[in-house]
Amino acid sequence: MFFNEHNPPHFHAEYGEYRVVVNLNDEVVNGFMPKRALKLIFEWLDLHKEELINNWEKCKNDTSPDKINPLK
Repeated sequence: MFFNEHNPPHFHAEYGEYRVVVNLNDEVVNGFMPKRALKLIFEWLDLHKEELINNWEKCKNDTSPDKINPLK
């Protein structure tokens, strides 16, 4: 997530040269990502959705988002 982001709530993910944007409301993905990496992104999203929504609100209010742990 970036400061001053625009709606809808979303986050950006990168894997090598691949990049996607994932909408937090309906989990629609824009961009391309290998299936294996995309599966991990959605697993992470399921674990941290509430944190992501809270961070979205912080970004909208020009506040630093909290760090979210990666998958282990």
